[in-house]
Amino acid sequence: MNEQAIAQWLAQLHTDGVHLDLSQLLRYQHQTHFLDLAPKQTIQSKLAGTYLARSKGRGMEFDEVRHYQNGDDVRTIDWRVTARTGKVHTKLFREEKERPVFVLTDLSETMQMGSQLLFKSVQAAHLAALIGWHARERGDKFGGVVFNQQTIRELKPAARHTGVLRYLQQLQLLCQSADSSGSSVTLADALAQLRQLCRPGSLLYVISDFQQTNELCWKHLQAIRAHNEIRLCHIVDPLDLKLPTHADPLVAVKDSRGAVDVDLADAQLHVRYAELQDEKQQSLLSHCRGMGLSLLSISTAQPLAEQFRQHHTGYTEGAVDGRR
Repeated sequence: MNEQAIAQWLAQLHTDGVHLDLSQLLRYQHQTHFLDLAPKQTIQSKLAGTYLARSKGRGMEFDEVRHYQNGDDVRTIDWRVTARTGKVHTKLFREEKERPVFVLTDLSETMQMGSQLLFKSVQAAHLAALIGWHARERGDKFGGVVFNQQTIRELKPAARHTGVLRYLQQLQLLCQSADSSGSSVTLADALAQLRQLCRPGSLLYVISDFQQTNELCWKHLQAIRAHNEIRLCHIVDPLDLKLPTHADPLVAVKDSRGAVDVDLADAQLHVRYAELQDEKQQSLLSHCRGMGLSLLSISTAQPLAEQFRQHHTGYTEGAVDGRR
């Protein structure tokens, strides 16, 4: 991608790609058509709301007429059909259920990087904002968890603008306060918090690069999935997939042991790195398939709108999308 294209996209997004402000996130309220939050699973909430459950009950939405059966409420008898057919018929209604939308946004240390257009943390925040505005447009309550390596913020679901704006403010605050020193909060910690916060019948988005994923994370996701619909959003930077070519083949890379020189001219290094990253990607896909979770890969190298336009993608029930 050339520098001119990058500059045009950054101007379009009103960002430098590194820092996050509220104005960037407010713009996504006009792009909600890219997403589809329609339920893919049976709604299990006990609270009345705007979604039609698959179970029959005494709700407000008429569903069908059938022959009267012992135990049916006599108040639901359809007297017109009964008079016309000579047999007693009763009305069935489809119950309306509430389905809050929760988003977990990872702003931890591994998200504080980007090799081309946006930092992972910035792209994650943009996606969370898009989901939040779409939830508000559909009348869903919105809340969730935002975390970086020092802090977890829990936001209980709220209706209308309140839930979305509170969430966007925390995205901005925690993205600005992210610091690589004193790392302690993990993805597993955030999922445990989300597990306590959400209630049955909710829709959950988890936005992360999943670099911290371990077996405890999958246990939390499995427990949450038992009563909720989960959609995973994998934030991927081109550097997560392969090493760059570099004008100066010898670069210094820091790790926990200090600085080491890395020879980017070494072809075998590129192969080993690509193989390692591919193993990580395949492990993530395998876990998702095993748990029946949908997975959408979002690149940091393009604006969200551009990616949704190219792939014509929302979410398909039970799908695992490994495109990068």
